[in-house]
Amino acid sequence: MKRVYSWFGAVVVATLLNTAAAGEFTRTTFKDFTLHVYNSGDVMADSSYIVEGKDALITLEEPLFKQADAEFESYLSALHKPVATRIVDYHLGGTDDHAVFMPAGMEQFVKGTLYNGMMQSFKRQFGEAMVDLPTGSVCEVPFDKRINLCGIDFVFMHGASTDFPAASILIGDKVYLTHWAPVLAHANALQYSARAAVAAELNAAQQALASPAVLFAGSHGGIMERKGMQFKVAYLLTVQRLLQLYADAASFKVALIEAYPGLPGSEGLDALAQALYR
Repeated sequence: MKRVYSWFGAVVVATLLNTAAAGEFTRTTFKDFTLHVYNSGDVMADSSYIVEGKDALITLEEPLFKQADAEFESYLSALHKPVATRIVDYHLGGTDDHAVFMPAGMEQFVKGTLYNGMMQSFKRQFGEAMVDLPTGSVCEVPFDKRINLCGIDFVFMHGASTDFPAASILIGDKVYLTHWAPVLAHANALQYSARAAVAAELNAAQQALASPAVLFAGSHGGIMERKGMQFKVAYLLTVQRLLQLYADAASFKVALIEAYPGLPGSEGLDALAQALYR
């Protein structure tokens, strides 16, 4: 299936990103590992992760901005365990010259016109606020094959087909990491700027629910319990049904608000409806 990357333009023209570190850390302990979540607090709601095993640490999606990266590294050091593996999935970040793991094919993608163009745009916009881009070696991880890191099983699976060619990662059969964490709110045009994105995200969400995971994490948005992914599936099914029922954007918007009265995010429905009826 052709990848649309339908939200790319909106990301590149974003001008209000707060790069100052105002993040917070949370942790969840499972039998075999502890998940540490760093929510950066910026406008894009970037999140980074530390998987703490018995003797070593694994990082995922390290921060892109210097102040957040410093906050993340300080917390990482305070755990007093070596970092055995750094995983770059959807987002390049402050991995410096350390070797990293990436989903198969993502190394070439980040060097390509689309991703590299996005990063260069960020660099022009935010300048010295950004970390230097990584220079370490890359080990590509194959899809749909269980690997063990620090005594914890990881499975890299294909993410939504309209998104970057990165991975949905099942961690220890307990945590499911995707690009966007599920939220109990209306969809927005940044993530869903075409009907193909609705279908692709629905398929990816159904795949996530079929996993044994109990927490669902995102490179944006932190973590959510299973009820969040269940809501996402039900919501996107409703969106698809209303798209079939209504011939114009205005009627679709009204019907979606009526279907979810009081749901946060309604202020973005004009843009969503226009995007889905282009």
